[in-house]
Amino acid sequence: MAPLGLGEHANIRDRRRKCIMKTVSESDSSVPLSAGGKESEMKERAILDEKKFSDDGTLSYFWRAHTVTVLVIFIGVLIYVSMFEPVKDNTEYNTKRGLVACILVFILLGVTVTPDGPFRRPHPAVWRFTFCCSIVYELGLVFILFQTGNDSRKLLQHIDSKLGYPLEEKDYGGNCKIYDEGVPDDPFHNVKDKLDVFTWTHLFGWWLKALVLRDWWLCTVISVSFEILEYTLEHQLPNFSECWWDHWIMDALVCNSLGIYLGMKTLHYFSMKAYHWRNLWSIPTYRGKLKRIIAQFGPYTWVDYDWKSTSSLGRWIVTLFIIFVFLLAELNTFYLKFVLWVPPDHYLNLIRLLFFLLWGAVALREGYQYLDDPDCTKIGRQSWIIIVIISTEFLIVAKYGWDTITIPIPKPISSFWLIGFMTLLLWTSWKFVLSHGGIKCDHSYQSNAGLEFFPQCVHNVCNWYFSGNAATQVKILNSEEQGGA
Repeated sequence: MAPLGLGEHANIRDRRRKCIMKTVSESDSSVPLSAGGKESEMKERAILDEKKFSDDGTLSYFWRAHTVTVLVIFIGVLIYVSMFEPVKDNTEYNTKRGLVACILVFILLGVTVTPDGPFRRPHPAVWRFTFCCSIVYELGLVFILFQTGNDSRKLLQHIDSKLGYPLEEKDYGGNCKIYDEGVPDDPFHNVKDKLDVFTWTHLFGWWLKALVLRDWWLCTVISVSFEILEYTLEHQLPNFSECWWDHWIMDALVCNSLGIYLGMKTLHYFSMKAYHWRNLWSIPTYRGKLKRIIAQFGPYTWVDYDWKSTSSLGRWIVTLFIIFVFLLAELNTFYLKFVLWVPPDHYLNLIRLLFFLLWGAVALREGYQYLDDPDCTKIGRQSWIIIVIISTEFLIVAKYGWDTITIPIPKPISSFWLIGFMTLLLWTSWKFVLSHGGIKCDHSYQSNAGLEFFPQCVHNVCNWYFSGNAATQVKILNSEEQGGA
């Protein structure tokens, strides 16, 4: 896809206004609006959006496509490397350098020619870069998947010679006394020992996760669910073994909840803010120019996520899938460093988490558009690749840590999860099937084609399944024969 031209940029506001005029979100408990009411609401939303967003045309040199310039510079670099740079007679050095060069060329190609994603700030090229990095990361995971465990760990030594050695897992359990009378000089030493750098990364991480998910309910469910998963899997990874007050007070109640609260406040600020963009050179004051430069690193415009999780069975299943994928990605963080012997404080873990936040932000934006936009008929490319990445990471964990992940779960914990899954299944059945009269297909439907009733019934079931209005009692009836009177 070629970069957007001047004319296409000029029509961004018109296309966005049409999209807003076309989509009217209704909750499952609302009364359906009349045609006049819908038209009035759409007009009000369009007027409100026009007041909160405007762009006088911020196209500049940095926003135009520079494919020819990049091509000339790239060829010039290749000419210099091949013709003028001295060659070293070192096979290992040249191999590493060649692989790095291949990765950089691929990223350069992707940043130059791939289409823009849903985000535009600080620059679309930044998000094209992160997308290309996700592809490179997935290729690296696939390569590791085809190696042995020892060879995979030795490969990481080419990145950092300190890697490739067994880890000493830190156990956060042990003495769980909040006030230890046995140490009168420092009775709160257990609490102080738990206040390491990861405490602050918990808080900061959940602030960022709240910005990605944009939903308090989803954030809270994922936060509590992960603490339960740590309880469940502490017999596999000592790193999950924590005191009860570390799980529920320091993590869930303080760090996670405070991070989510700050994230919700930030979301509220972005939602209420008006986005009026002006060209930097048209701003007369230096103070105004500085504010405009800082704003470049914020959102171009803002979309609040209303997942409407219980409005239909389809949306409910998608919500559960998002929670499952999110939790699996969190677990992969701990299990990957365990099977590949990467220390928790190593910079590779931090780089992976930062990229996952960027990939996740784009993927959830694409997923939300897929659910809400009737013209969007396929999931986005970043959503696709991040699901593949998480799946590949889990396969690496399963391949190299099979003896660990197959340690039997204690019976009380497995019983707890069984009761939880059964409760979820029963509630889902009651909410989306039993409380709405079920799915009914009239078997009197006949046609000259013989068994045409079955695909017709399946088609109607699918329509019911993905219907967005769960407040209406659903009945699928086919009472007329095809070609009948």
